Amino acid sequence: MATRILLITSSILGEHGQSNALAGHLLDRVAGRDDLTVTHRDLAVESLPHLGFEELSSWQVAAEGCSAEQQVLAQRSDSLIDELRAHEVLVLAVPMYNFGIPSQLKAWFDRVMRAGTTFRYTEQGPEGLVTGKRAVILAARGGEYAGTELDTQTPHLKAMLGMIGITDVSVIHAEGLAMGDGRREAALKEARQAIDGLVEAL
Repeated sequence: MATRILLITSSILGEHGQSNALAGHLLDRVAGRDDLTVTHRDLAVESLPHLGFEELSSWQVAAEGCSAEQQVLAQRSDSLIDELRAHEVLVLAVPMYNFGIPSQLKAWFDRVMRAGTTFRYTEQGPEGLVTGKRAVILAARGGEYAGTELDTQTPHLKAMLGMIGITDVSVIHAEGLAMGDGRREAALKEARQAIDGLVEAL
């Protein structure tokens, strides 16, 4: 059975986005592999609205008690969670915007992080319910932040993934992309090589 990869992109720059370029490189390497399949969700194209009270409330109502509007709202989250559960590997291609993740990606996390569905609270603390998966972050950044206190993005992503039970997380960085052509090309080459190794190992 083929390993199923869910690729999530969120760059607002389209074909000019470096995180999208890294995602495209992964897609190129996967192409032709019978043992790997990819579902690509582009959150900049298929954007999700910010989570509101009515949608949040729709998750708290039993299916038989939902109004037609609540069913539509709840289905948005249900379908994203079902899609996540149906894949063994999650790949997040993530640009850094103002030291954080794109709001488009945050809107996705707001739907897949649901108490009682993808995690639950116990006397020992929260327990993730989306287990047996691994995640890879393809991080594209104009500056160099990995390993510094300015990299608030990586711990945020790992914390959200860990909350739902995905603790096997690796990061492939492409940094310094706005710090001159030489540095950009070297960083992208190194990231592409790391993606090659990732795909080969799957």
